[in-house]
Amino acid sequence: MRIGTHNVNGIRAALRRGFRRYWDETGADVVALQEVRCRVDDLPLEAFADYHVTLDTGLLPGRNGVAVLTRVKPARVRALDGTAYQFGPGLVPEAVPAERIVNRDLARFATEGRYLEVDLADAPVRVASLYLPKGAAWPHEEGSEEKYLRKMRFMRGFARLLTASRREAAAEGREFLVMGDFNIAHTRQDLRNWRTNQRSEGFLPEEREWFGSILGARSLVDVMRRLHPEADGPYTWWSWRGQAWTNDAGWRIDYHLASAALARSATAAWVGREASYEDRISDHSPVVADYDTAALRR
Repeated sequence: MRIGTHNVNGIRAALRRGFRRYWDETGADVVALQEVRCRVDDLPLEAFADYHVTLDTGLLPGRNGVAVLTRVKPARVRALDGTAYQFGPGLVPEAVPAERIVNRDLARFATEGRYLEVDLADAPVRVASLYLPKGAAWPHEEGSEEKYLRKMRFMRGFARLLTASRREAAAEGREFLVMGDFNIAHTRQDLRNWRTNQRSEGFLPEEREWFGSILGARSLVDVMRRLHPEADGPYTWWSWRGQAWTNDAGWRIDYHLASAALARSATAAWVGREASYEDRISDHSPVVADYDTAALRR
Protein backbone atom coordinates (compact mmCIF):
# COMPACT_ATOMS: atom_id res chain seq x y z
CA MET A 1 0.00 0.00 0.00
CA ARG A 2 1.42 3.36 -1.04
CA ILE A 3 0.68 6.14 1.45
CA GLY A 4 1.62 9.81 1.25
CA THR A 5 1.29 13.12 3.03
CA HIS A 6 1.31 16.62 1.54
CA ASN A 7 0.89 20.09 2.99
CA VAL A 8 -0.61 21.71 -0.08
CA ASN A 9 -0.69 25.31 1.22
CA GLY A 10 -4.08 25.83 -0.40
CA ILE A 11 -5.70 23.12 -2.50
CA ARG A 12 -6.85 25.46 -5.27
CA ALA A 13 -3.35 26.89 -5.80
CA ALA A 14 -1.84 23.41 -5.56
CA LEU A 15 -4.22 22.10 -8.20
CA ARG A 16 -3.12 24.84 -10.62
CA ARG A 17 0.53 23.96 -9.94
CA GLY A 18 0.28 20.24 -10.67
CA PHE A 19 -1.16 18.58 -7.56
CA ARG A 20 -3.32 16.21 -9.56
CA ARG A 21 -0.56 15.26 -11.98
CA TYR A 22 1.81 14.35 -9.16
CA TRP A 23 -0.61 12.12 -7.29
CA ASP A 24 -1.89 10.48 -10.49
CA GLU A 25 1.69 9.53 -11.36
CA THR A 26 2.46 8.41 -7.81
CA GLY A 27 -0.62 6.20 -7.57
CA ALA A 28 -1.00 6.47 -3.80
CA ASP A 29 -3.71 4.45 -2.08
CA VAL A 30 -3.96 6.90 0.83
CA VAL A 31 -3.03 10.60 0.96
CA ALA A 32 -3.12 12.85 4.02
CA LEU A 33 -3.45 16.56 3.28
CA GLN A 34 -2.80 19.63 5.40
CA GLU A 35 -3.55 23.32 4.86
CA VAL A 36 -6.39 22.61 2.45
CA ARG A 37 -7.44 26.22 3.15
CA CYS A 38 -10.75 26.15 1.36
CA ARG A 39 -14.42 26.29 2.31
CA VAL A 40 -16.39 23.18 1.48
CA ASP A 41 -18.54 25.06 -1.04
CA ASP A 42 -15.43 26.23 -2.89
CA LEU A 43 -13.56 22.92 -3.06
CA PRO A 44 -12.22 22.06 -6.54
CA LEU A 45 -13.71 18.56 -6.63
CA GLU A 46 -11.61 17.62 -9.65
CA ALA A 47 -8.59 17.59 -7.34
CA PHE A 48 -9.94 14.48 -5.60
CA ALA A 49 -11.18 12.35 -8.52
CA ASP A 50 -11.00 8.58 -7.84
CA TYR A 51 -10.67 9.10 -4.08
CA HIS A 52 -13.03 9.01 -1.14
CA VAL A 53 -12.37 12.17 0.85
CA THR A 54 -12.76 12.71 4.58
CA LEU A 55 -12.21 16.36 5.46
CA ASP A 56 -12.17 18.72 8.42
CA THR A 57 -11.99 22.26 7.07
CA GLY A 58 -12.21 23.98 10.44
CA LEU A 59 -13.93 27.32 10.89
CA LEU A 60 -11.03 29.71 10.24
CA PRO A 61 -11.60 31.27 6.79
CA GLY A 62 -8.73 30.54 4.41
CA ARG A 63 -6.64 28.71 7.00
CA ASN A 64 -5.75 25.17 8.05
CA GLY A 65 -7.93 22.22 7.07
CA VAL A 66 -6.89 18.55 7.02
CA ALA A 67 -8.08 15.61 4.93
CA VAL A 68 -7.48 11.93 4.28
CA LEU A 69 -7.98 10.55 0.77
CA THR A 70 -8.61 6.81 0.42
CA ARG A 71 -9.50 4.45 -2.41
CA VAL A 72 -12.24 2.87 -0.30
CA LYS A 73 -14.60 4.74 2.01
CA PRO A 74 -13.19 4.60 5.56
CA ALA A 75 -14.74 2.32 8.14
CA ARG A 76 -14.59 4.93 10.91
CA VAL A 77 -13.94 8.67 11.35
CA ARG A 78 -12.74 10.53 14.45
CA ALA A 79 -12.38 14.32 14.75
CA LEU A 80 -11.68 16.86 17.45
CA ASP A 81 -15.08 18.55 17.13
CA GLY A 82 -17.12 15.46 16.25
CA THR A 83 -17.94 16.53 12.68
CA ALA A 84 -16.39 16.00 9.27
CA TYR A 85 -17.26 16.11 5.58
CA GLN A 86 -17.14 13.13 3.25
CA PHE A 87 -17.61 12.57 -0.45
CA GLY A 88 -16.61 10.03 -3.05
CA PRO A 89 -16.02 10.04 -6.80
CA GLY A 90 -18.78 11.95 -8.57
CA LEU A 91 -20.40 13.04 -5.31
CA VAL A 92 -20.56 16.35 -3.46
CA PRO A 93 -19.36 16.89 0.12
CA GLU A 94 -21.82 16.37 2.92
CA ALA A 95 -21.47 16.71 6.66
CA VAL A 96 -21.24 13.41 8.53
CA PRO A 97 -21.08 12.66 12.23
CA ALA A 98 -17.65 11.69 13.47
CA GLU A 99 -16.59 10.31 16.81
CA ARG A 100 -15.49 13.20 18.97
CA ILE A 101 -11.94 13.04 20.29
CA VAL A 102 -12.05 14.13 23.93
CA ASN A 103 -8.88 15.91 25.04
CA ARG A 104 -8.86 18.84 27.43
CA ASP A 105 -5.78 20.57 25.96
CA LEU A 106 -6.93 20.13 22.37
CA ALA A 107 -10.52 21.25 22.96
CA ARG A 108 -9.70 24.88 22.18
CA PHE A 109 -8.26 23.79 18.80
CA ALA A 110 -11.27 21.65 17.88
CA THR A 111 -12.70 24.02 15.26
CA GLU A 112 -9.36 24.86 13.61
CA GLY A 113 -9.11 21.89 11.21
CA ARG A 114 -5.85 20.51 12.58
CA TYR A 115 -6.39 16.77 13.13
CA LEU A 116 -8.45 13.93 11.71
CA GLU A 117 -8.38 10.12 11.99
CA VAL A 118 -9.84 7.38 9.80
CA ASP A 119 -9.83 3.59 10.03
CA LEU A 120 -9.07 2.14 6.62
CA ALA A 121 -11.62 -0.33 5.30
CA ASP A 122 -9.09 -2.18 3.13
CA ALA A 123 -6.17 -2.53 5.58
CA PRO A 124 -5.84 -2.95 9.37
CA VAL A 125 -4.52 0.59 9.86
CA ARG A 126 -5.75 3.76 11.51
CA VAL A 127 -4.47 6.82 9.61
CA ALA A 128 -4.30 10.38 10.96
CA SER A 129 -3.58 13.73 9.29
CA LEU A 130 -2.00 16.47 11.43
CA TYR A 131 -1.27 20.16 11.02
CA LEU A 132 0.52 21.24 14.20
CA PRO A 133 0.64 24.97 15.07
CA LYS A 134 3.78 26.79 13.97
CA GLY A 135 4.40 28.47 17.31
CA ALA A 136 6.98 31.17 17.97
CA ALA A 137 10.53 31.63 19.20
CA TRP A 138 9.74 33.00 22.64
CA PRO A 139 11.61 34.39 24.59
CA HIS A 140 14.00 35.13 21.70
CA GLU A 141 11.24 36.91 19.77
CA GLU A 142 9.57 39.79 21.56
CA GLY A 143 5.80 39.61 21.93
CA SER A 144 5.58 35.95 20.88
CA GLU A 145 4.80 34.31 24.22
CA GLU A 146 1.12 33.65 23.47
CA LYS A 147 1.86 31.83 20.21
CA TYR A 148 4.65 29.88 21.89
CA LEU A 149 2.47 28.77 24.81
CA ARG A 150 -0.33 27.88 22.42
CA LYS A 151 1.90 25.45 20.54
CA MET A 152 3.19 23.99 23.79
CA ARG A 153 -0.38 23.35 24.94
CA PHE A 154 -1.25 21.61 21.68
CA MET A 155 1.86 19.44 21.93
CA ARG A 156 1.06 18.47 25.50
CA GLY A 157 -2.44 17.35 24.62
CA PHE A 158 -1.37 15.78 21.35
CA ALA A 159 1.17 13.52 23.03
CA ARG A 160 -1.63 12.06 25.16
CA LEU A 161 -3.88 11.70 22.12
CA LEU A 162 -1.21 9.80 20.20
CA THR A 163 -0.79 7.32 23.03
CA ALA A 164 -4.54 6.83 23.42
CA SER A 165 -5.22 6.46 19.68
CA ARG A 166 -2.33 4.07 19.13
CA ARG A 167 -3.38 1.86 22.04
CA GLU A 168 -7.03 1.89 21.02
CA ALA A 169 -6.09 0.96 17.46
CA ALA A 170 -3.92 -1.88 18.74
CA ALA A 171 -6.76 -3.20 20.90
CA GLU A 172 -8.87 -3.37 17.74
CA GLY A 173 -6.17 -5.17 15.77
CA ARG A 174 -4.99 -2.12 13.87
CA GLU A 175 -1.66 -0.42 13.36
CA PHE A 176 -1.43 3.37 13.69
CA LEU A 177 0.04 5.96 11.32
CA VAL A 178 0.07 9.71 11.91
CA MET A 179 1.31 11.89 9.06
CA GLY A 180 1.58 15.55 8.36
CA ASP A 181 3.22 18.85 9.12
CA PHE A 182 4.62 18.74 12.65
CA ASN A 183 6.36 22.14 12.27
CA ILE A 184 9.38 20.70 14.11
CA ALA A 185 12.76 19.59 12.77
CA HIS A 186 13.74 16.85 15.20
CA THR A 187 17.53 16.65 14.87
CA ARG A 188 20.41 18.43 13.17
CA GLN A 189 20.00 16.00 10.27
CA ASP A 190 16.55 17.47 9.69
CA LEU A 191 17.61 21.08 9.12
CA ARG A 192 20.27 22.30 6.71
CA ASN A 193 21.17 25.50 8.57
CA TRP A 194 20.79 24.19 12.11
CA ARG A 195 23.56 26.32 13.61
CA THR A 196 21.77 29.59 12.82
CA ASN A 197 18.30 28.30 13.74
CA GLN A 198 18.78 27.14 17.32
CA ARG A 199 16.59 30.02 18.51
CA SER A 200 13.99 29.65 15.75
CA GLU A 201 10.49 28.21 16.13
CA GLY A 202 10.49 24.64 14.93
CA PHE A 203 14.00 23.95 16.22
CA LEU A 204 13.80 25.06 19.83
CA PRO A 205 15.33 22.59 22.33
CA GLU A 206 11.98 22.01 24.06
CA GLU A 207 10.25 21.30 20.74
CA ARG A 208 12.90 18.80 19.73
CA GLU A 209 12.79 17.15 23.15
CA TRP A 210 9.01 16.79 22.88
CA PHE A 211 9.33 15.22 19.44
CA GLY A 212 11.81 12.70 20.78
CA SER A 213 9.44 11.87 23.64
CA ILE A 214 6.71 10.63 21.28
CA LEU A 215 9.09 8.25 19.50
CA GLY A 216 10.15 4.83 20.68
CA ALA A 217 10.46 1.19 19.66
CA ARG A 218 7.16 0.44 21.41
CA SER A 219 5.33 3.64 20.53
CA LEU A 220 5.94 5.46 17.22
CA VAL A 221 8.76 5.12 14.71
CA ASP A 222 9.97 7.79 12.28
CA VAL A 223 9.64 5.77 9.07
CA MET A 224 11.86 7.96 6.89
CA ARG A 225 14.64 7.99 9.45
CA ARG A 226 14.36 4.23 9.95
CA LEU A 227 14.94 3.66 6.23
CA HIS A 228 17.48 6.49 5.78
CA PRO A 229 19.32 6.66 9.12
CA GLU A 230 22.40 8.55 7.89
CA ALA A 231 20.81 10.94 5.40
CA ASP A 232 20.70 14.69 5.81
CA GLY A 233 16.98 15.33 5.49
CA PRO A 234 15.58 14.46 3.09
CA TYR A 235 14.06 17.90 3.54
CA THR A 236 10.36 18.54 2.97
CA TRP A 237 9.98 22.34 3.28
CA TRP A 238 11.82 25.24 1.70
CA SER A 239 11.04 28.93 1.93
CA TRP A 240 9.66 30.53 -1.22
CA ARG A 241 12.11 33.39 -0.61
CA GLY A 242 15.75 33.74 -1.54
CA GLN A 243 17.88 30.79 -2.64
CA ALA A 244 16.58 28.23 -0.14
CA TRP A 245 15.28 25.91 -2.87
CA THR A 246 18.31 26.26 -5.14
CA ASN A 247 20.71 25.61 -2.26
CA ASP A 248 18.54 22.84 -0.75
CA ALA A 249 18.49 24.84 2.50
CA GLY A 250 15.41 23.04 3.76
CA TRP A 251 13.74 21.64 6.84
CA ARG A 252 12.34 18.14 7.39
CA ILE A 253 9.09 18.90 9.21
CA ASP A 254 6.66 16.52 7.43
CA TYR A 255 6.66 12.98 8.76
CA HIS A 256 5.25 9.46 8.74
CA LEU A 257 5.20 8.22 12.35
CA ALA A 258 4.05 4.61 12.52
CA SER A 259 3.44 1.98 15.15
CA ALA A 260 6.23 -0.58 15.33
CA ALA A 261 4.86 -3.36 13.12
CA LEU A 262 3.71 -0.93 10.43
CA ALA A 263 7.10 0.81 10.47
CA ARG A 264 8.83 -2.55 10.01
CA SER A 265 6.61 -3.24 7.00
CA ALA A 266 7.79 -0.08 5.20
CA THR A 267 9.87 -1.04 2.16
CA ALA A 268 10.62 2.42 0.76
CA ALA A 269 10.16 6.09 1.64
CA TRP A 270 10.98 9.24 -0.28
CA VAL A 271 10.30 12.96 -0.66
CA GLY A 272 8.73 13.97 -3.96
CA ARG A 273 10.93 17.03 -4.42
CA GLU A 274 9.96 18.74 -7.64
CA ALA A 275 12.43 19.05 -10.51
CA SER A 276 12.70 22.84 -10.32
CA TYR A 277 11.54 25.88 -8.37
CA GLU A 278 9.01 26.62 -11.11
CA ASP A 279 7.52 23.11 -10.77
CA ARG A 280 6.81 23.42 -7.04
CA ILE A 281 3.27 22.52 -6.00
CA SER A 282 3.61 24.01 -2.52
CA ASP A 283 6.33 25.19 -0.16
CA HIS A 284 6.18 21.58 1.14
CA SER A 285 6.99 18.56 -1.01
CA PRO A 286 5.07 15.27 -0.63
CA VAL A 287 6.41 12.49 1.59
CA VAL A 288 5.54 8.99 0.37
CA ALA A 289 6.16 5.48 1.69
CA ASP A 290 5.33 1.95 0.60
CA TYR A 291 4.02 -0.42 3.28
CA ASP A 292 3.58 -4.18 3.01
CA THR A 293 0.13 -4.19 4.58
CA ALA A 294 -0.44 -7.74 3.35
CA ALA A 295 2.21 -8.80 5.86
CA LEU A 296 0.16 -7.19 8.62
CA ARG A 297 -2.81 -9.37 7.73
CA ARG A 298 -0.66 -12.48 7.72
